[in-house]
Amino acid sequence: MAIDDQQGDVRLFQTDDDGDISVENGIIAMDGGLATAAYLSLWGGNEEDDASDGNPANWWGNLLENQPSRRYRSRTQYLTQTLPLTTANLLRVEDAAKADLQWFLDEGVATELTVSASVTGLNRLQIDISINVQGEETELTFVETWKKDIALHT
Repeated sequence: MAIDDQQGDVRLFQTDDDGDISVENGIIAMDGGLATAAYLSLWGGNEEDDASDGNPANWWGNLLENQPSRRYRSRTQYLTQTLPLTTANLLRVEDAAKADLQWFLDEGVATELTVSASVTGLNRLQIDISINVQGEETELTFVETWKKDIALHT
C-alpha cells in the first residue's frame, strides 16, 4: 500500500466489537467503492436510535442535516442491539437494511438494491447486499455479532 492509494473513503469493516480500519506501514487503507457508505448506513449514527420521529437518541449530526437521505438512522444496528436473533427477525433486519440503504436509490447512486440476511452461526448475522450501479453489480457482505445477549433461536 502506498500513499498514492489514498483516494476514496477510509475502508471500514465490521469486527466482533464494532467497526475498525486497517493501517499498514502507517497508511490507512482506503476504498473507492460503495462499501464504506453502506457500512456507515447500517452501523453509523447512534445505536440507541430506533429511527422513530422525535427519538431523543437520534444522532446529533442528523439534527444539522436538512436532507433526509443524508441522515444516519441505522435501523439495522438498532435491531441487532435490541431483538433476539431469530429467523422471524431476519425479515425485520432485511427491511431495516433496505431502509438504511434506500438513499442509494433516492440519490441516484444505484438503480437496484437487494438485501438478504442469514444466520451463519451462534449469534452471527450475515447481511449480503447487491447494489446495481448503471448495470455494474457491487456485492457486499457484512458479518455482525448479534449484540442482544440471548441465545440463538431458529
